[in-house]
Amino acid sequence: MSKRLIECVPNFSEGRRPEVIAEITAAIAAVEGVKLLNVDPGKATNRTVVTFVGEPEAVIEGAFQGIKKASELIDMSKHKGEHPRMGATDVCPLIPISGVSVEEAVAYSQKLGERVGQELNIPVFLYEHSATQAKWKNLANIRSGEYEAMADKLATPEFTPDYGPKALHKEAGVMAIGARDFLIAYNINLNTTSVRRANSVAFDIREAGRVKREGNPITGKKVLDENGQPVRIAGACKGVKGIGWFIEEYGVAQVSMNITNIEQSPLHIVFEESCKSATKRGMRVTGSELVGLVPLKVMLDAGRYFLRQQQRSVGISEQELIKIAVKTMGLDELSPFDPNERIIEYQLKDASQQPLIQMSLSDFAAETSSESPAPGGGSISAYVGALGAALGGMVANLSSHKRGWDDRWEYFSDWAERAQILERELVDLVDKDTDAFNGIMAAFRLPKGSEAEKAARKEAIAEATRQAILVPFQVMKACMASLPLLEEMAKEGNPNSISDVGVGMLCARAALRGAYLNVKINSKGMENDSIVSDCLQEGAAMLDKMQAAETAVLAIVETKL
Repeated sequence: MSKRLIECVPNFSEGRRPEVIAEITAAIAAVEGVKLLNVDPGKATNRTVVTFVGEPEAVIEGAFQGIKKASELIDMSKHKGEHPRMGATDVCPLIPISGVSVEEAVAYSQKLGERVGQELNIPVFLYEHSATQAKWKNLANIRSGEYEAMADKLATPEFTPDYGPKALHKEAGVMAIGARDFLIAYNINLNTTSVRRANSVAFDIREAGRVKREGNPITGKKVLDENGQPVRIAGACKGVKGIGWFIEEYGVAQVSMNITNIEQSPLHIVFEESCKSATKRGMRVTGSELVGLVPLKVMLDAGRYFLRQQQRSVGISEQELIKIAVKTMGLDELSPFDPNERIIEYQLKDASQQPLIQMSLSDFAAETSSESPAPGGGSISAYVGALGAALGGMVANLSSHKRGWDDRWEYFSDWAERAQILERELVDLVDKDTDAFNGIMAAFRLPKGSEAEKAARKEAIAEATRQAILVPFQVMKACMASLPLLEEMAKEGNPNSISDVGVGMLCARAALRGAYLNVKINSKGMENDSIVSDCLQEGAAMLDKMQAAETAVLAIVETKL
């Protein structure tokens, strides 16, 4: 089962006093089981977006402690900032990441809201998926008028909080808590200081668009529908909210957006539509800015999109795809963009779980040659197989960019993408093979004092051994999957790289044969196990196919040398 994870992204109304931000984030980080991912303060907005993740109970406790500390340190009666706000902790969304349903996240938001209302006497409204009234699904409807209007709004019957007193907390204000889908906070930088012109771009982009008017689009009379409501001209991007503002800190106007549905409106499409709108209105997009964290897929999709626009191969490493995305969208214009700090999956990555692939080549070789039995032949086979796939991918990329072959770039790009998938699979198997070996050693160390312990130890050894067979068997299958790539590159790839295809083929063959040796040695004494016997039989058939493929590919290589 996947680990149960919730992400929490509270927005605190303080972005100018580092010492206050530090106290709030320290209160959150002090909760056991919480991992603080990102702290993103803004001076002009006077607002800090904090991102942390963990098991649900730990996240709820961390959120409460952050809200509590903010209520002690921030006085909303004295607060000024560019961003709309209504409380010291303005909004506290809970986003299910894995192993947690939206319904469960709603229940956790209710639990947090009730505690905040009871213990801190702060009026709490539930929003998004947690909303108890349809109009409160949209945060803007709760926050309209901002902090300054909250006392009067709370005095009306229709503005009753879900939790806490029906009266303004003078210092902490009012706050919203709710479960929501993943949201990207994204700002587009314009070469203008005009808020009105930035708003014009925002209206072009956001789903709500702009009010339709007769004649002059700014001063003309509003067009009303049969119910007397203003008719709206929809914007270009569904699931996007946006406004224009001026950021004194940077001296430019921005379009500030929340992308609430990244499937309907991917980041790169929102950027492209913003560029079109700005150009149409005599402006230029000079860059953009992500607030908080972003999923890896968003960056990879963007990198591939911009490469395809250039008719370039997309079968390159994650790092290069991210670099293309960052540079094209100008995500590093206002401040450095470090993928390790800004991409969710990279923040959650535990390097201790894959120690071998984190090593340098020299350190990996030194570790292999040490007296430790792992990494051994299985891990080496996986890595050699990864190099074989990587060489096939390199030839595909070189062929995609070859002068005179422009009409074939997509064909070679598709092969390069397949190579990347195989390369990553085989690299992951480097550590998995060593982990499987260590699992056998751990099983042998289990106690065997009683008959029950002996039986449990025997079963644990058998299960660990099966795993130590299945991992190199996976290596074999991945090496077999690289054969069509290498065969195609031998026939159709850049002839100047034909020797690289040959080396890639030799790597694939060596990796497969090496992995099969590991299957065989770990199968001793388990030949009667159906899983093991199937692996041995299928593995032998793979060897024959690989031998035939090697002969055919090397024959082509020799004719082209």
